[in-house]
Amino acid sequence: MDFKDNFSKQSTAYQKYRPSYPKELFDYLSSITKNHDLAWDCGTGNGQSAIGLANYFEKVYATDPSEQQISNAQSHPKITYKVEKAENCSLANNSVDLITVAQALHWFNFEKFYSEVKRVLKPEGIIAVWTYSLPRISSEIDKLILHFHDNIVGEFWQKENQLVAEEYKTIPFPFNEIETPSFKFQKEITLEDLKGLLISWSATQRYKDKNGTDPIIQIEKELENLWKKLDETQLATWDIFLKVGK
Repeated sequence: MDFKDNFSKQSTAYQKYRPSYPKELFDYLSSITKNHDLAWDCGTGNGQSAIGLANYFEKVYATDPSEQQISNAQSHPKITYKVEKAENCSLANNSVDLITVAQALHWFNFEKFYSEVKRVLKPEGIIAVWTYSLPRISSEIDKLILHFHDNIVGEFWQKENQLVAEEYKTIPFPFNEIETPSFKFQKEITLEDLKGLLISWSATQRYKDKNGTDPIIQIEKELENLWKKLDETQLATWDIFLKVGK
């Protein structure tokens, strides 16, 4: 396997606990896309973004190099899922109206991927890429999540994750960039949902592989104390960092 497979092992947790994206984001992307025949969702994981695109495009081509991720993807009559790398897809030249990359661009070979983008995108096509922040729940819980992220599993993040921490501001993007509105998404989550999200992180899995223990145990009791009523949900908010270009 010649790609960094960071998510196959926890693909079920990824599918269950990773947040989906707001309708407003897809409304916006549809509004700036001239035609709506075909969208390519690249690095689709288990299809969170592809499902959103299916409401606006006649066909959605959704690719990921991980067979395990694709096997957990949500089926839809408009979506064709394929196990393919971002840098080498089977789409025809000048065939795509919109290309999306949700929380995956930092893993790509930029030069090869952008060459593929320019090959398959129609002359007036759009590329949109985004990443998102850590969840915000309350000041105390947020501090604990950040401690887990930076200190407990901090050494297990890869250099590509730094691009996420920098909100994609430093990522190469060789297109005519379009100024965009700001977006966020919110979701009522349980404590188990939050733990599942932390489990889905690639750094958490690397910690477990090296140490043979679950790092979440180190913050579990404090999380439970901060959550107070364990059977209740709390509102989590993620900021989206979006780059759009032609």
